[in-house]
This record gives sequence, C-alpha cells and structure tokens, in this order.
Amino acid sequence: MMPRILPLALAAILLTGCSSLLAPDYQRPAAPVPAALPDYGHQTDAQRLALDWRTFIHDARLRQVVETALANNRDLRIAALNIDKARAQYGITRADLLPSINATAAGTHAQTAQDLTSGGTPRVTHSYSAGVGFSSWEIDLFGKLQNQKDAAWETFLQSAETRNATQISLVAEVVNAWLTLAADQEQLKLAEDTLGSQQTSYALIARRFQFGIGSQLDVSQAQTTVDSARVDAASYRSQVAQDQNALTLLVGAPLADNLLPQSGLFDGPAVLSELPSGLSSDVLLARPDLRADEHALKAANADIGAARAAFFPSITLTANAGSASNDMGRLFKGGNGTWSFVPQISLPIFNGGALMASLDAAKVTRDINVAQYQKDIQTAFREAADAMAVRANMGEQLSAQQRLTDANANSYKLSNARYQAGIDGYLSLLDSQRSLYAAQQKLITLKLSQESNRVTLFKVLGGGGS
Repeated sequence: MMPRILPLALAAILLTGCSSLLAPDYQRPAAPVPAALPDYGHQTDAQRLALDWRTFIHDARLRQVVETALANNRDLRIAALNIDKARAQYGITRADLLPSINATAAGTHAQTAQDLTSGGTPRVTHSYSAGVGFSSWEIDLFGKLQNQKDAAWETFLQSAETRNATQISLVAEVVNAWLTLAADQEQLKLAEDTLGSQQTSYALIARRFQFGIGSQLDVSQAQTTVDSARVDAASYRSQVAQDQNALTLLVGAPLADNLLPQSGLFDGPAVLSELPSGLSSDVLLARPDLRADEHALKAANADIGAARAAFFPSITLTANAGSASNDMGRLFKGGNGTWSFVPQISLPIFNGGALMASLDAAKVTRDINVAQYQKDIQTAFREAADAMAVRANMGEQLSAQQRLTDANANSYKLSNARYQAGIDGYLSLLDSQRSLYAAQQKLITLKLSQESNRVTLFKVLGGGGS
C-alpha cells in the first residue's frame, strides 16, 4: 500500500542527502604572474578597480550608441540565449535527483482462441488498472547525480560569464568603431580643407604664370598637390562610409545622425575616463573570461566526483500503488487495491576498464582546464601590461607631435611669405605644405590611439570588474 511505501522513499532521500560527493576539494590555481601590474611611472594609490562602462564613457551620444548596441547586437543576443539553454539543462539535471511520479490508467481487452480454453469456445477478457508511482529512481548514495547537477550549475555560470565577456568586448568594439569614425571624419575634413587651400594656391600660381611671374614648373608642382589632396579626400570619404557601415553592424540598428561623432571631438572635453595604475594583479581575476574559466574548472572537478561514484553500487527503486479489476465499475471498490515495490542494486564487477578510463579522462580534463586557466591569466597580464606600456609613452608622443605640428605650421607660414616675396621657389613652399599635412594627419592618428588605448585598458582589466 502507498502508506507503507512512503517511509521507504523518505529514508532513501535522507540517505541521498548524507552521501559523500567524492569530488576533490576545489582550490583556485595559483596565478603564474607578478603580484602587481606594471605602472611604468604612472603609480597611483588605487588598489582596486570599480568602473562600469557608463562611468567610463563621458560622451552622452556615445553612451546612447552603446546602449543601442547592447539592446540589438546579435552576438550578445546569442550569448544571452546560451545562458537560457544552460539554465534549462541545469533544470533537467537537477530533476534527476528527485523521483518522477506518474499517474497511469490502462485497459486491456483480449480474446483467447477456442483451442486454448477449457470450454472449447473463444473467450473475451477485460482488465482495468489505475495507479500512481515512480520507476527506476536512482538513490544518489555516492553523489553521482549531485556532482552532475553541480557540473551543470557551473556550466550555467560559465555561460553567464561568457555573456558578460561578450558584452565587454562589444562595448569596446563599439567605442573603438565610433572613435575611428570620428578620427576618419577629422582626416576627411583635413583633406578637404587642404584640397580647398591647394586649389586656391593653384589658381593664384596659374594666374601669376599667365602674367609672366613664376614658371611652368611651379604650375605643375601646384597641380600635383591638388591631385594628391583630391585623392586623399576621396579615400577618406570611402573610409568614413565604411566606418559607418561597421558601426551599424555592431550596433545592430541604424543610427541617427545626432548620435554620430561631431567635428572637433578630440579637442573637446574628455570622451573616456583615465584608468588608474599601480593595481594588483588580482583585479584580472574579475575578468569575466577568467571567471568563466574558473567555472569550467569547477565543473571538471564535479565530473571527477561523478566518475568516482560510478565505481560504487547504484540503487534504483520502482514503486506503484493503485487498483485493478476486470470490471471497470468495480475498479475502485474495496479489496481491489494493488501495490508493488521493486528495489534493485547494481554493483559494477567487470567493464573492461571503462570506469577507470572515464575517471582518468575526467582528471585529465580537469588538468587541461587548470592549464588553460593559468595560460589565460598570463595572457590577461600581458594584455594589461602592453596597454599600460603604450599609455606610459602616449602623453609624450602627443606633446611632441603637437610641437612638431605647430613648428611645421610656422615653417609653412614663413615659406609662403618667402615665396610671395620671390625669395624662394615654389618647391620649398611645397615641402613645407607636405610636412604640415603629414604632421596634422599624424596628430589625429595619435589622438585616436590615446583614446583606443583607454578602451583597451578598460577591456583587458575586465571592464572594471563590474
């Protein structure tokens, strides 16, 4: 009867709760990197990093662009769906710890051949049954199912951290794409301004030649500068269009013109925050990709426990209670109750070494995950160190390039005056123009590099660990 089955099932559940999981005690592997990140002369008092992308980005338009990307980007959407899938798989694994109880009802109708009946005539029989019970429920005495559930849970957490890593990468890519578009817009404006200036100069030189001042060589040299500037302007127009296409793909939706970078962006207020130096290497452990690696390592640890549990006996229970009758009208009448209780124990004796091989495979998988985790920590340290090394010299490069640009602008001004006064030929003025144009282009490139370096630091430090 059902009342007699319940105590047995409850006892089995208690035994399950007291089972040894057999999984190794988890310990985080040692990080094979120095205790602190290099500061390269930018030492600060900061020992931790608490910065999310909304704090990191100062420009309101860029923040809105990032928000749009987070809402529409398909890669991030796939990562989020993978979390849902892992959560569902965890639910399936967790359900294995509990018995699956089903209600059943059946009717059987059969005719016996006349040669098989005692009366020599065919006979039709009917039987009906109804019951509630569970079948082949495994009592988790040694923690196999619990370890499988723990592994599924760690896999779920791993997918969540992978999604976080995808988000940080997406934020960094969107910011870099937006800044690259801004820089190419500045390069296009410089090329168009230079083209307009060169066209004006060419017209004046051509007019002077018509009046007998100057030479055909001056006219030809001026024409080359016009054509060169026209080539650059056309090239940057194409590049700006490609930048916009790349940004649209990352964002996952068209962007309004008021969200695109405006002219003079790099000369205005700071677009991004400056990140601190002098940080402990422990901040790298907050990177989502490293946290995902650690969850994979914990899952491998649980798999070892499940593989060990397979060496021990497994106990399964099948139980059912209900009623049966050959008359449907008497199915639930007194005296027609039925019950069954079928415990079964299985002890592995010989399997050709399959269980030992499974345990060895689980241990090797754990060791692979340890090596991968430590390798990724080393990679993260190098990425952070490289970004900080670039930042250490970026300020000096920008200052030197600004001075060089100012000096070239002054040289161009003096060369133009000397040319107008007839002291020097046009070739000297042309060299000054080219030097100034190259210096201005390099200055824009360095300003972009400075902002991109901040984005890289934000990404390799795990987006502030937030």
